[in-house]
Amino acid sequence: MKKEQVLIEALPYIREFYDSIMVIKIGGSIMTNHDILENFIQDIILLRYIGIHPVVVHGGGPEISETMKRLGKKAEFVAGLRVTDRETLEIARMVLLGNINAELVSLIGKHGGKGIGLSGKDGMLIVARKKPPMNVNGENVDLGYVGEVEEINPEILMITAGKGYIPVISPIAIDRDGNSLNVNADTVAGAVAVALRAKKLISITDVEGVREDPDDPGRVISQFSPSEFQRLVERGIIKGGMIPKVEACVRAVERGVEKAHIIDGRIPHAIILELLTDAGIGTMISNIT
Repeated sequence: MKKEQVLIEALPYIREFYDSIMVIKIGGSIMTNHDILENFIQDIILLRYIGIHPVVVHGGGPEISETMKRLGKKAEFVAGLRVTDRETLEIARMVLLGNINAELVSLIGKHGGKGIGLSGKDGMLIVARKKPPMNVNGENVDLGYVGEVEEINPEILMITAGKGYIPVISPIAIDRDGNSLNVNADTVAGAVAVALRAKKLISITDVEGVREDPDDPGRVISQFSPSEFQRLVERGIIKGGMIPKVEACVRAVERGVEKAHIIDGRIPHAIILELLTDAGIGTMISNIT
């Protein structure tokens, strides 16, 4: 396709999305690939310069697990959620805030944007409560310092995004007693998207989307509605770490976000392909058929 055709194809999408808020979550093993992160940041800055307000939420599961391994600590998961004792919480805070968040903000500056790093504790952005024990095979399992979102206070995001900054959020929340809690980044992204009345929630990950056959990357479900989520879980199509990711998208759409997308960040400039071209990639969750 000629360059001018690419621009013309993008025009209606730019017009549709102008001055809208988009919450973009990045996570998975792609966080450790510097080239992919560079592409991701370039896409984010392009969105900002064409009049879209991106808000970034990041995870860091593989990096946290790797750091735990180096420190002689084994990572444990229940239904895709990390079991978090006090030591694990401190490791998560160190990796998420000290490493990943700082790197993303630096990359935004490198490519001409204005990033601002935030945790859920800043301005009481993410107020959470301790997640109750989960029933696993008839046994109650305490996840430790794992939180579930109770409230999002988006004022700090509205102020910074409105001034041209790109907020970058780490999913470390605070409870009403001032304690830190580790919250799943997908859950945070979904809650932030609802609070900001975002037009889209986009989850960038290291899989092609929701697979019809979990073992076949060539069979991706292109679209489904929130009402189909439970059926897909029961059939084993959505399982493990994909459950909180897809559930966050489903809940966001149920609560007013127009569309949610799960797309493969290993594809160069995946966000631009999804938003500004007719191609479309990954899986879309929407009430619109």
